[in-house]
Amino acid sequence: MFYGGKGKSLGDHSLKNYKLVIQYEGTRYKGWQRQDTTEQTIQGKLEQIFSKMENRRVEVTGSGRTDAGVHALGQVANVQLMTDMSQEEIMNYVNQYLPEDIAVISITEVSERFHSRLNAKRKMYLYRVRNAEIRDVFNRRYVYVFPEKLDLQAMRRAAGYLIGTHDFQAFCTKKKMKKSTVRRIDRIEITKEDGEIRFLYEGNGFLYHMARIMTGTLLEVGTGKREPEDIQRIFELGKRENAGELVPGCGLTLVRVEYDEK
Repeated sequence: MFYGGKGKSLGDHSLKNYKLVIQYEGTRYKGWQRQDTTEQTIQGKLEQIFSKMENRRVEVTGSGRTDAGVHALGQVANVQLMTDMSQEEIMNYVNQYLPEDIAVISITEVSERFHSRLNAKRKMYLYRVRNAEIRDVFNRRYVYVFPEKLDLQAMRRAAGYLIGTHDFQAFCTKKKMKKSTVRRIDRIEITKEDGEIRFLYEGNGFLYHMARIMTGTLLEVGTGKREPEDIQRIFELGKRENAGELVPGCGLTLVRVEYDEK
């Protein structure tokens, strides 16, 4: 039963749709999606607070489901509210009750037709690899420590085969997908900075574990376990066992989600 809050009954106010931009450090959470077995989810924390504010059950819809341990700089969600609070007041209320590792950084009233998942056009993910023997104590929650020597040029050649529209079924851990596994990758950048190898992915959508499996595959190319051209063979076979390792969630961050201007 929800209690308190400044919400009104449905008869008092019509619902308004709000777009949220959310940041979180995912280390201690079981991912974005609400679960019956734990309270440690991002969606669950947000819904609990909005429901208290509205004095009714409120659902928050995310642009996608980040996995356990994955972080976000710009996750997007939408929520329908009937409060008479201003956008600033709503944001202040929510952030007052959120734990310190989750923050709503913007709230904007949008068209009732806006849907954070269905209307998303592009997403950008960043995977950070600490390419050194010794861990960076202050960044340990955000990077995957991988000390083996890596050939950046080979990984970049392999990444070139991932760019474009392909069936990424082999890069997904869900064996049965009800919807299409075809996705378009527009850009992959692999850079080295301050002892880190950074993999930046941009595309129209990502399957379950896709960014982490692509990274694991590229790392295997970097160590010489695979050739860059093996990517083509993985696509042809279309089976998960032919792609690379699933790297840990800690190194992955959802950077942003983009929508059409209109």
